[in-house]
Order: sequence, then C-alpha cells, then structure tokens
Amino acid sequence: MKFTLSWLKDHLDTEASLDDILYALTDLGLEVEGVENPSERLSAFTIGYVNSAEKHPDADKLRVCQVQTDEGELQIICGAPNARAGIKVVIAKPGVYVPGIDTTIGVGKIRGVESYGMMCSEREMELSEEHDGIIELPSGEVGQKFTDWLAEHDPSKVDTVIEIAITPNRPDALGVRGIARDLAARGLGTLKARDADPVEGTFLCPINVTIDDTDACPVFYGRVIKGVKNGPSPAWLQDMLKAIGLRPISALVDITNFFTYDRNRPLHVFDANKVKGDLRVHLSEGGEKFAALDDKDYTLEAGMTVISDADGIESLGGIMGGRESSCDETTTDVFLEAAFFDPIRTAHTGRKLKINSDARYRFERGIDPEWTPAGIEHATRMILDLCGGEASEVVVAGKMPDHSRAYKLDTDRVQSLVGMDIPAETQRASLEALGFVMDGDMAQVPSWRPDVMGEADLVEEVARIASLTKLEGRPLARVDAGVPKPILTPMQKREQIARRTIAALGYNECVHYSFIDAKSAEIFSGGTDATKLENPISSEMSHMRPALLPGLLQAAARNQARGYNDMALFEVGPAFHGGEPAEQHLLASGLLIGYTGPKDVHGTRRAVDVYDVKADAEAVLSAMGAPAKVQILRGADDTWHPGRHGKICLGPKKLLGVFGEVHPKILAAFDIKGPAMAFTLWPAEIPFPKSKTATRPALSLQDLQAVERDYAFVVDAQVEALTLVNAAAGADKALIEEVRVFDEFIGGSLGEGKKSLAITVRMQPTDKTLKDEDIEAVSAKIVEKVSKATGGVLRG
Repeated sequence: MKFTLSWLKDHLDTEASLDDILYALTDLGLEVEGVENPSERLSAFTIGYVNSAEKHPDADKLRVCQVQTDEGELQIICGAPNARAGIKVVIAKPGVYVPGIDTTIGVGKIRGVESYGMMCSEREMELSEEHDGIIELPSGEVGQKFTDWLAEHDPSKVDTVIEIAITPNRPDALGVRGIARDLAARGLGTLKARDADPVEGTFLCPINVTIDDTDACPVFYGRVIKGVKNGPSPAWLQDMLKAIGLRPISALVDITNFFTYDRNRPLHVFDANKVKGDLRVHLSEGGEKFAALDDKDYTLEAGMTVISDADGIESLGGIMGGRESSCDETTTDVFLEAAFFDPIRTAHTGRKLKINSDARYRFERGIDPEWTPAGIEHATRMILDLCGGEASEVVVAGKMPDHSRAYKLDTDRVQSLVGMDIPAETQRASLEALGFVMDGDMAQVPSWRPDVMGEADLVEEVARIASLTKLEGRPLARVDAGVPKPILTPMQKREQIARRTIAALGYNECVHYSFIDAKSAEIFSGGTDATKLENPISSEMSHMRPALLPGLLQAAARNQARGYNDMALFEVGPAFHGGEPAEQHLLASGLLIGYTGPKDVHGTRRAVDVYDVKADAEAVLSAMGAPAKVQILRGADDTWHPGRHGKICLGPKKLLGVFGEVHPKILAAFDIKGPAMAFTLWPAEIPFPKSKTATRPALSLQDLQAVERDYAFVVDAQVEALTLVNAAAGADKALIEEVRVFDEFIGGSLGEGKKSLAITVRMQPTDKTLKDEDIEAVSAKIVEKVSKATGGVLRG
C-alpha cells in the first residue's frame, strides 16, 4: 500500500515529523517497507541564471552558456533547444548525482570546450517524462536549493511516498483514511472530518438495477450523471496517482482510482450511452465470453458474479469492468456504481481467471459495506466538481447486510494475555479512537473492521495502540514448586529415542511431506480413494503416504542422479492406512545403498548387506525398549526380496519390524541402481513395561562363569537356520542364554542337498557352577531337540 505524506495529511491534522510517523506505523503493525523522499535525492540541485548563451564554435546544436551560480559564474555547455540568455535554470554542479541519467557530473570537455556542470530537464531529475528542453523557472533566487523552490511552488514534486505492508486481517488500512485513523488513535494528530453532503438528484435514474443472487451481491447503489466532460484530470489528482505508481487515464477513471486508495472503496463508471437497457447482477452460467478493460478476453465459469445489460455481460463484479461499456474522451453520460460483493466468491473468481486488480485485492479482503451509500455521494460530488454534469436520483438494489456485532471488553485480560499494564479508561479511549462504540462493557465493532471477531481481538487492538514494542516476554507463574511433570507422552518419547538412535548409527534424516504421488502410493499398497486429497498441492502430492520408504527411495534416486551413490537415509513419522483422523500409525524407516565406506588400501570396503540393516533395526528396537528375545520370521509383503528379508516378531502375530533387501521391481520403479537395504519399524507395537517407574531397573550381574559349546549339524539344504536356533534355545530356557550361528558349509563330503550349520550355545548358570555331567545333559537335550525339529544329525 503506497501513499504520500501530503495525502495522509489530507485526513490527519498532525505536526509529527516523518520519522515519528514511520516509527508509529511499524509499531502499530503497519510495517513500513520503503520511503521515497525526493527532497533527499534532489537536495544538491540549485537555481542558476544564464547570463549569456553563445553558439559552440565546433557544433551547431550546442550552446556555450555563462551561468551565474552561488559559486560565481560557471561555463556550461548545453544542447537543449531552449537554452538562452535571461532564464533561470536548475544546475547540477560537478560532483552532483543526476538520477534520471544515473551519472555523477564532472568537469569535462565537449568538442574542445570545457563544461563545469549541467542544466537539467525534468526527466533527468525524475520529476516527469518531459525532456524536450531544460527547466525554465519563473522565479527563484540564484543559489537557492531547487527543493526549497519546489516545496513553495509545486510541493507535489517533492512529496514523500511511503509504502507499508498490509496483513490480510487489516483491510481497513488499504485506504489512506484507515491509516490516518490508526495514527490519530496513537496520538500523532487528529482525524479530520471528510464528509460530503448528499447530492440531490434532479431526475429519475433511467437505468434500473436488479440483483438475482443477494449472497453474491447484497447491495448495489447506482446513479446516472449526464453532461459530463471526460478530459484529463487536474494536475493535483494526476500527481497523487503518479506518486503511488498509477497511470492517470481520464478524469472519470482517475476519480474511481482515487477513492480506491483514499477510502478503500472500489467504484466503477459505465458509459451510460453504451448500456443497453437495465442492469442485472447475477451468476454466470458458464462459457460466456467477457472482454475486460485489461484488453484480454476471458471465458467465464459457472457461479461468477457478473453485471449484464440487454446485450450481455458488462462487468465482472468486484474485479474489473468491461471494454464494451468503458468510458473514453467522447463520454458524456455515465452510470456510477458502488456495490458490495461477497469476498469469498470474488477471491475464487479472480483466482480462477488469474485477474489481479486493485478492486479484487480489496473486495476479497473486505471493504466497509456501510460506506457504500456515502461512497457514491463522495464520488458524485467529485465528478460534478471536475467534470460537470447533472446527477440523477440514486437507485438501490438489495439491502445493506447486517455486520453489527459487539464483544465484551474485559480490561483485566490485557494483563493476562499480553502482559501490559494499561488503565481501563485508556483502553476504552483507544477503542473509541479506532471507531468502536462503547456501551458499558460492550464494544460495538465498526463496519470497516471485519477482522475483529472476539474479545481477544479487542485486547490486541488496545495493545497495538499502546505500542507493540512494549510487549515483554514474561515466564508463566509456577503453581507448584519442584520438578515439573514430564510433558511428553510415552509414544512421543519413543519417537524421540528412535530418531536419535538412528541418527547416532550414521543415518541422515529426511523430512518429507506426508503426501506422495498415486503411482508410488500404489506400489506400497496405498493410493486408494480413502487417502486421496480433494485439493492436492500438485499431482505429485495426491495421496497420503502408506509408508515412509517411498519418500526415502525418491530421495535416494535424486542423490544417485547427482553422483552420490553411498548413502544412509532415515525418517521417523506418520503413515496412513485410511482417511480418518485415527487411521494413521508411526513408523521408523532406514535405507542403506552402496558401500560401507570409501575405497582404501586395506580393502575393508564392502557392499552393505542384509545383516547391516538387521543390526541397525535391532539396535533401534532395543533402544525403544523391545524385549531382547524376538523371533525372525519370513513372509513379509512383496516390497521385500522374497529370500533376503526377515520379520522381527514377538510371536507369529506381533510384528515389530521388517528388515532386508528391497525388491528389485521396487527399485526399478523408482529408477534406483541397487541393491538397496532397508528396515521399517512399528514403535507402537513394542509392549510398554507393566510397571511404570522413573528409575531404571537394578543391574543384574551373574558371578558364576558362563560356558559356551559349539555344535555342527548336518541338515537338509532347505532347513532354515532360525528353526535350528529356536530348537537349540528351547532345550533349556532357564540355562541357555544365547544361541548364535557362526558358520555354514555346503558341498564337499556332505553330498547333494545337504549343508552344515554350526552354532554356539552360551549357558549361564544362576545358582551353581556347571559340572561336566550338567553340560553333557544339556548337550544331549540340544542334539535331541535339533534332530527332532530339523531331521539333522550331529556332524562327526
């Protein structure tokens, strides 16, 4: 939002300095983004007098001028056609920067003749586009600063332009009067009365208006003004618009643009002679063609708010007028419109058609509906003053929507919500200065503040006027002394442990969106309508993710495409098996691709394998509190290589995690050069301890020596090592602490279809030292159990 300092002072009677105004604006929440002060840019230019101007001896179009300045007479060469003796000019002496040509003036020679400065045109000083000749001043003293002369004779040329950022919840600040109201409430001046007397209509309006859908356009005011003269707007109006970056078009259009910025009140003028019949406000049916004022043609969709006459659509309500009924220099009769359009429908229409206009920007954020009838009177008065003419009576369609609402002002809440001590009377005075009407403890919200929707908003307004910079952070008062209770739930702690443990194992954490593309979701048994988003950000984020591995695989593919082939990635987060709030589950997944390290002279580098991810998965489960004794089973889904994976279970139905090699077809679908090892864990499936205590269990140590014995069994080649391990461990569950496979041998004298599995059994006594006969008895049970479970025999 841009405005000039003089424009602001049209609404605010103030003696405050520019610095005070800028500070107050930012402190009020209207952050100043830029300030353009021409006085600073032009402060070095002074007024001079041309004593003589002779033809250059070596150039017909150049003049050698002797110019009187505050530093004496200077010789300046000038090529302007109006350079002559006896005129007062604007001088840039050596060392002065000229913004229009981006040059610092120096002493130089032009065709062999020295020049000690420059006489400037308006474009060279960025005052206008005029550059046919140098500036000729009708008055002024030699040596006087040019900015001082402008301030006295043409102050608009040195008017300060301020640009502020407007948050979506402050539409009232999209008008200069709303900004002035805030500054007046802060105490930087007094808000001026800027009312206009209603214009009495001298004839009935020949154009009637009807509204088909009052939700889209609750109220519409209009009137015809006959006999106008639509020429260029006066210089003061053009200067105001130019200063904020708008191009003056004509008096009628400039007047509507003025009120758009002055009062946050978009208006529109139709050429009444181009309107056929009456006007109708309705919703488009879809497919209609609309020729807009931006010289573009649009195809409308169903449900857009339009204004039509007997020939078709003439305006897109709240967004932009049409070319067919636009005003030009031949316009003599106009129909002036001031209406209130639904903000949401306006925003949707503008977004679909990709039209960005000042009117849309304001209507979709919220204008003051109550100022609609006043707005048409103010605009009528200015049209009559600048363009002449005669006004009809006002026609009204629909009725003013009821935006009245009131909230209780609890003066004690300022202290509890923002920690500021503000007297109750000051709070009430601040709200009244902002336009709130106080009735006891109830504050009636003004119609131009659609953002105030509750008691807390009243507190915000009071604190904002007092000063946002006075907000201080204060710790909450402690109710009870001592150590506070833990705030993390057991699952949140488990998630935190998983994340820290995997990172400590050397993995790099990835954080992805919870949305993936349909194809990736289908590969991992997802992609159903239940998890499909109604309004996805893009086609690559159309479904809620059924697993974490798709995101990790996509990240791996991107890294491989950029030459990074060795990687360890992980993510901890939610996955979704349905579309309801409760249909999600926490997962922890890791992915290993490539080698264990760089090449070295010792040859320690090797490709990552299943046992790497198995060890990592077991380490993470252990850190999260999983039991030490688990079962490794087969039978995971087809995401995994059928012969190179394992399920970590507590019994056949209690799944804690899966580890192994990702199926080659999955890697091909993600364009990954494999193999790739991965694990996925379900932290919620780990049983919580039955007894809850804040301390760790006591350390249990055994003072009796453990005994290890090795056994080798010859079994069929199809026998799984896990079957053998489980059988050996079951020989004496109290005594046998661990069973571990340490060797596999195939071939040789074993014969076809046989293999040898060697295991180590660790026996840990708890009550007495083991004797040979005890060990032999356990060994016999081990051989018996393994033989029965596998059909194998002890290898000789």
